[in-house]
Amino acid sequence: MKSRRRWRFRWQHRRFALGLVLYTLLLLLLDSYMLDYGARRGRAGEELPPPPPPPRHCPSLEEALGDWNWDEQQQPPPPAAGAENASEAAGPGSQAGGKRHIYLHATWRTGSSFLGELFNQHPDVFFLYEPMWHMWQALYPADALSLQGALRDMVRSLFRCDFSVLRLYATPPAPRDPLAPFPAVFSAAGGKASHHNLSTTSIFGWRTNKVICSAPLCRDAPRTRADVGLVDGAACERECPPRALHELEAECRKYPVVVIKDVRLLELGALLPLLRDPQLNLRVVQLFRDPRAVHNSRLKAKQALLRESIQVLRSRYRAEPRGLPRRQLPLPPAAAALSGIGVGGRAHPLHRADFFLGGALEVICQAWLRDLLFSRRAPAWLRARYTQLRYEDLVREPRAQLRRLLSFAELPVPPALEEFVLNMTRGAAYPAAQQPFRISARDAREAIHAWRERLSREQVRQVETSCGDAMDLLSYPLSGEEGKRAEAGRGRSSPPPHPG
Repeated sequence: MKSRRRWRFRWQHRRFALGLVLYTLLLLLLDSYMLDYGARRGRAGEELPPPPPPPRHCPSLEEALGDWNWDEQQQPPPPAAGAENASEAAGPGSQAGGKRHIYLHATWRTGSSFLGELFNQHPDVFFLYEPMWHMWQALYPADALSLQGALRDMVRSLFRCDFSVLRLYATPPAPRDPLAPFPAVFSAAGGKASHHNLSTTSIFGWRTNKVICSAPLCRDAPRTRADVGLVDGAACERECPPRALHELEAECRKYPVVVIKDVRLLELGALLPLLRDPQLNLRVVQLFRDPRAVHNSRLKAKQALLRESIQVLRSRYRAEPRGLPRRQLPLPPAAAALSGIGVGGRAHPLHRADFFLGGALEVICQAWLRDLLFSRRAPAWLRARYTQLRYEDLVREPRAQLRRLLSFAELPVPPALEEFVLNMTRGAAYPAAQQPFRISARDAREAIHAWRERLSREQVRQVETSCGDAMDLLSYPLSGEEGKRAEAGRGRSSPPPHPG
């Protein structure tokens, strides 16, 4: 009897618990149904549209950069007239109204430092040398593709003369400015770099920057801002004390044209939001060079370019989910020996740098190809803000190309600057042991063909295999075609790939 009563008692408790659970579930279902029903009826008694479909996967390349196919009617309005964009904000001697911003889009060892120096010499230009270097150093080893968004945001801030963004990246243990021979900023104790004291002597290639090394920022400067000629870096370091960032920002706002030269933008499409901004009034100059000459120059500076080449090479694998074109090139035995890959796929330490630099160049050439294809499909208003330049054309016809560039930027052409560009490309000789990243007068015409004597046939073949499509669009003949084209067009330079 006792066991039967105990069993009945337990069963009643179980039935009660089960009923409570079922009742709770019924209330939850009823409540959710009433909320959904009320939401669909709405205040006016009309049913709301169905919920949006679930999000799609990551966009393909065509979708991500589809803005190149904008219609002509979607042209952004002209910049609004205001104090910031008005001609009265321009410095003395300016003949163009409105604030303009120019981005020099290039890659390593294409002659971008020389191109940037031409704008650095112009008296109406505020020039910024490779500000994204700090970002890449601080975020290493992030791949180049992942940094595109942050790079674009940094460009927008810098073009608005807001340099505070540099404090996010120029922090310990970030290295110093790429052109400074010694750490530029020191704290009072320990001699370590301090981001709190970030000043003009740590950014924008300050030792050769005409704005930083001239009055009013440098009162004892040996030369004025209007004087055309290379800045003596030692004299600037000796005579020009550090100035606060807000003083440099104030000076930036006085100039009608702000130019940024950098080599770390992998895709031109990353700048599309900035090109659409009418208040920014952005224009892009993209610099190209024969990939064989680029590879030859990169090999001479392999140790300085190793870290960033690894970042570029890592982008090849990041690009796979986005559907970007990727070409797998099997290495022949000669190329494997050249790059140091032997038995078991191990690379010899002495040749690893060559292997990384060659792989990075393949990624760069694929990015060139995408930029060239998209620029050809761009609407007229966007083409008006974009132009292309080959390094070979610049050094063969320095005055003509200088006039074209300055016309694109709506800048006057000082006669002294014409003489400068001619003298810089007609030096006595091309020094084989030229220090990388330093600008000096040289026979740049000889530098065009220096790769023929320094690269092996296997190296040339590898570059042409990786970059052949881009070379074809840029009118760079392959090795077997050079002799035929040379006789047909002897004494004439190829036209620029984009009339811009």
